[in-house]
Amino acid sequence: MTDNALPESLASARERLRRALEEAGRSPTSATLLAVSKTKPAEMLRQAWQHGQREFGENYLQEALDKQVALEDLDGIVWHFIGPLQSNKTRAVAEQFAWVHSVDRLKIAKRLSEQRPATLPPLNVCLQVNISREATKSGVLPEDALALAQEIAALPGLALRGLMAIPAPAETLEAQRQPLAALRQLLETLQTALPEAPLDTLSMGMSDDLEAAVLEGATLVRLGTAIFGARG
Repeated sequence: MTDNALPESLASARERLRRALEEAGRSPTSATLLAVSKTKPAEMLRQAWQHGQREFGENYLQEALDKQVALEDLDGIVWHFIGPLQSNKTRAVAEQFAWVHSVDRLKIAKRLSEQRPATLPPLNVCLQVNISREATKSGVLPEDALALAQEIAALPGLALRGLMAIPAPAETLEAQRQPLAALRQLLETLQTALPEAPLDTLSMGMSDDLEAAVLEGATLVRLGTAIFGARG
């Protein structure tokens, strides 16, 4: 990617999100662009930061930690961990990230809560839901999400913010909307059952289904290739 390409692609991604929000009749500030920066060098994240991007999503822990060191001079970066999380890696995530989108087991949530430093605010977490019931996907099944959410909401080191999903690919806008609508409805169920929890987040929507996700209420949309180019 050339020096000029990233600012242009970032601007294009922002415009796409702005247009989707407008067409959905939503406020222009009701969804945030999360730049999925896995496999991309710290220099590219620095360039995106220079053009106003602050929220970055990482899948691989050691790679993310290296980038955090390289970019520690930058103010205002919000680090999101969005990949699968193993038990032996929870401490570093609890200490170094503001958000985790991929919580799908109570064991992981308990470790994150226990290992979150008391000097930091509670760690924002989303439950990952296997909304399309794919055997190859991580995530709690929809019918099990409420029970897990109730247990996680009681953990002191965490703030249960919402749900995340990666639906199965679909060809049409209407087909894309169906699982996303199911995730939105599940969040509404959780909001009713857990009125004290700060459940305000739907992490859904990527390059292929951003418009459908915005129509169904996405508040964090995850774009990688559209901003940084194809993975090398």
